[in-house]
Amino acid sequence: MTLREKVGQFFMLGFTGASVSRDLADLLAAYRPGGLILFSRNLETPAQIVRLTNDLQKLSPQTPLLIAVDQEGGRVSRLPAGFTVFPPCSVLGQCDSSELAYAAAAAIAVELRAVGINMNLAPVLDLNTNPQNPIIGDRAFSASPVQVCELGLATIAGLQDNKVIACGKHFPGHGDTITDSHKELPVVSASVERLHEVELRPFRHAIENNLATIMSAHVLYPALDARFPATLSAAILTVLLRDDLRFKGLTLTDDLEMHAILDHHGIEEATTLAFQAGADMLLICQDRMRQVAAMEALHNAVKDGSIPEARVEASVRRIAHVKERFLHPYAPADPAGVKQVVGSRAHKDLLDTILQTSERRLKAQV
Repeated sequence: MTLREKVGQFFMLGFTGASVSRDLADLLAAYRPGGLILFSRNLETPAQIVRLTNDLQKLSPQTPLLIAVDQEGGRVSRLPAGFTVFPPCSVLGQCDSSELAYAAAAAIAVELRAVGINMNLAPVLDLNTNPQNPIIGDRAFSASPVQVCELGLATIAGLQDNKVIACGKHFPGHGDTITDSHKELPVVSASVERLHEVELRPFRHAIENNLATIMSAHVLYPALDARFPATLSAAILTVLLRDDLRFKGLTLTDDLEMHAILDHHGIEEATTLAFQAGADMLLICQDRMRQVAAMEALHNAVKDGSIPEARVEASVRRIAHVKERFLHPYAPADPAGVKQVVGSRAHKDLLDTILQTSERRLKAQV
């Protein structure tokens, strides 16, 4: 790969529209991003998603694209009508069943793969420890580290056993915040001891059991780094995650366009800081000008030696390893098989079982 192609691999980009525009095709040809993220704005029907993902992959003949989506269930669900949409993680927490968590994740994975989506930015491994938290809440399995460890791992296995890349988020824990990082920079004032005993336990457990990717949190943890939020912190992404927890997989940032980052750093600076801190992939979900500025800034930082070649090669290897593990041998999504898989009777029956189990257990607690 050329230097431009290597740097392109470090980006996951969002775009507008439900088909490949000339502008998007030109961007992919010029910068060769390693991945793309899909939102509801890109997704209309199962058949349209197959066309879109196959067309996107045709524009990356050298290496398959990571094509990601946030399909956690509940309020963070991007897929349109026709798919099986499972409830939020808190409902699986109420069921307290690793078997049901695994089955739900496996069903999601099968439907995603059927339409050419190979990465799910899930599960949430945060703990629902703060009732004032405006962003996590029912996205978490529960407030119990033990339960989040068990159900988080079951979800990871259900995805990854079915060739969909799982992404544990938001490292090192977004559950104990009272503000939303989409809008401002949250702070978690917990001690190092508390973080290790509570927030970090699900991440540690998942890392020890082959989690492929982790997403960083745009949250400041003064006990770990008084200056930078996790996404921009070498103390967190390298010393804690790589050295202490021995994570060998791929680290992805949360969206660098969120106010927790852009209120304090320009996109060029944020991109370079995040990569220098230890992130392998930089997520930029919306603005084309920011995406180009970020990719140019990182390319220039590598070219002028601000970022060492060894650091570049380490991320290239990690991204290539994830693609080799989950995307090879690459085959396009098959339009003929979608109707048999997406929204199948078996998946709807599983959804009913989960809802009934949750309701039964809630009644038993009253």
